[in-house]
Amino acid sequence: MMGIWPFKSVETLKASGMFQGFTDWHSHILPGVDDGIKTIEDSLDVLRAYEELGFRKVWLTPHIMEDYPNETADLRRRFDELRNAWTGNVELDLAAENMLDMMFERRLEKNDFLPIGKDRNHLLVETSYYTPPFDMDSIVDAAMSKGYFLILAHPERYRYMDKNDYRKWKSKGLKFQTNFMSVVGGYGDTARQKAEWLLQEGLVDFTGSDVHRLDAVAAMIEKSPKKRDTLECLREVALNPAIE
Repeated sequence: MMGIWPFKSVETLKASGMFQGFTDWHSHILPGVDDGIKTIEDSLDVLRAYEELGFRKVWLTPHIMEDYPNETADLRRRFDELRNAWTGNVELDLAAENMLDMMFERRLEKNDFLPIGKDRNHLLVETSYYTPPFDMDSIVDAAMSKGYFLILAHPERYRYMDKNDYRKWKSKGLKFQTNFMSVVGGYGDTARQKAEWLLQEGLVDFTGSDVHRLDAVAAMIEKSPKKRDTLECLREVALNPAIE
């Protein structure tokens, strides 16, 4: 006689309920400004899909980097166009994903940023996936000396970082934002395993979609993490982000 499997299967991200009242802390929905969504019509399609999932708020965080040298005023104008076109209930707000490069240092001198969070004192930042920026410690220290708190986008995706690096940056006061697609293998096994460890260690403060295309997110939310405790940790982060 076949035995009964003693463990329940892990829920999908969509079925977990984590998107009810969810704030997406990282998205590339602002159209036509970077490698994300290209048209307002496609942006509206994403937002309608997110409303159906129960999203409460989405931070629009376009790239600011040497490949996409977006100017603050231009991003604000584009944001106003999208906000005026959107008639749904999902709240929209504008910030940016800032590459820690020479452009970041120049903008820091001018205090020219689009901060994230209600108090406008956090910066969502990223680095190359393969190598750290030159003298990253000094860049971080300079930003923090001006009163900014840094949120490191998708730390699980940085190939050059290991557990000691993560502990170091947390000890310096950085917050971590993990992409929820990482835990279901959206960026490969290495990123998934790192995301699992970061969540289990309580090192993740925010989660977000990092959406560039709606079809990618739609496919990933129908998948399940490999471990139930990973999903539970992720849901806790989603429902209780470190700031508002």
